[in-house]
Amino acid sequence: MKVIVCGAGQVGFGIARQLAAENNDVTVVDQSAKLVQRVSDILDVRAIVGHGAHPDVLERAGAPDADMLIAVTFHDEVNMVACQVAHSVFNVPTKIARIRAQSYLQAGFQDLFARDHMPIDVIISPELEVGRTVLRRLAVPGAFDILEFADGAVNVVGVALDEDCPIVNTPLRQLTELFPDLKARVVGIVRNGNLFVPHSEDQMVVGDQVYFAADASEVRRTLSIFGHEEQEARKVLIVGAGNIGLYVAQELEKQHSGVRVKVLEKKRERAIFAADRLQRAIVLNGDGLDPELLREAGVQETETIVTLTNDDQVNLLTCVLAKREGASRALSLINNQTYSPLMQSLGIDAFLNPRSTTVSHVLRHVRRGRIRGLQAVQDGAAEVIEAEALETSPLVGQPLREVELPDGLIVGAIARNGEVITPSGSTEIQSGDKVVMFAQRDQVATVEQMFRVSLEFF
Repeated sequence: MKVIVCGAGQVGFGIARQLAAENNDVTVVDQSAKLVQRVSDILDVRAIVGHGAHPDVLERAGAPDADMLIAVTFHDEVNMVACQVAHSVFNVPTKIARIRAQSYLQAGFQDLFARDHMPIDVIISPELEVGRTVLRRLAVPGAFDILEFADGAVNVVGVALDEDCPIVNTPLRQLTELFPDLKARVVGIVRNGNLFVPHSEDQMVVGDQVYFAADASEVRRTLSIFGHEEQEARKVLIVGAGNIGLYVAQELEKQHSGVRVKVLEKKRERAIFAADRLQRAIVLNGDGLDPELLREAGVQETETIVTLTNDDQVNLLTCVLAKREGASRALSLINNQTYSPLMQSLGIDAFLNPRSTTVSHVLRHVRRGRIRGLQAVQDGAAEVIEAEALETSPLVGQPLREVELPDGLIVGAIARNGEVITPSGSTEIQSGDKVVMFAQRDQVATVEQMFRVSLEFF
């Protein structure tokens, strides 16, 4: 596939890296010569300096033959015009744009992006996606990751195992015997930084990070079995009232009337802006790195602090200060993935990476086959993929024990007619099922092949 990526920032770099690793023909365009040089030095892609919305620049980038254009510059309007030019001048089949300003995304203005107006096939709003992720994390304390599939019926949850976990050193096959009615299945384990898909004989040990797929209604019970019975936070402190922080605060006010929310914002103008748009939340103007201000905000009584500023270091250090002052849990936004190994040693319970969220959204539209949903985990080491089973799929019509799935690939859950099925060896996948699979990076192509539309289908 020939892809043009407009924008070489964190998001554009991450998308280009992933697509290049899968042997796509990628060209990156950016006005910054420094960023273009960085892309050229690190990635196996073409990189050119220029304005991503200019026709002559897109022509140099190969737009006449491109299959897809992904516009993820820092400016919404540049992204929108780039898609318009790609459509009107070069007839690029698929256009994806990052739109940050929520005004463009309001329900009454959705026709703006219709094919006859401004033809954008897929809109990415990282702030909105990250905000929703924050809300899911707050709703399910004890998990460091929670992903939704099959219209919310299936959750894939990441949980860390400590000494209090009652099922450590237990072969996975015994979990089914111990909890026969539990609609959950372990699909991935991260141990000493290495991710693998476990077999039935494998055991979980203290220090593991475990991913399980479960019926959404069974997540709380499953977390309890893993030794996590944390209660949903009723006192939340949000540091940073940018697009993400304000969205989270507004949604908490709408959805959880019993939750007390406080917001801490360094910029006075933004603090006033946020205060005008919130009903019950208390907004304080000041620096999250000021211990006295944190105490004034009641950090010692805070059950969860969420740091959502644009500065990774501020987010991390604020979490450390808050935990030292008595906050029960800390959730941090980080853009630089190199900080992620520090989370555990710093006492930060979970982190969010907007780049990973955005890359996952793009990959969903790059993947071949009937792919309905996709989320990358562990910085792309694996993907959780929701796919629709067709009659021609090799998975359909035979027990799973007879399907020779390669190592690194596992069926986590099946959604069928509103019911979630936890697969066993005797389970048969039917045409139309929504299948949630956990695949290590080198097995993603296998999943695509399993769910591709073949000529026999017609």
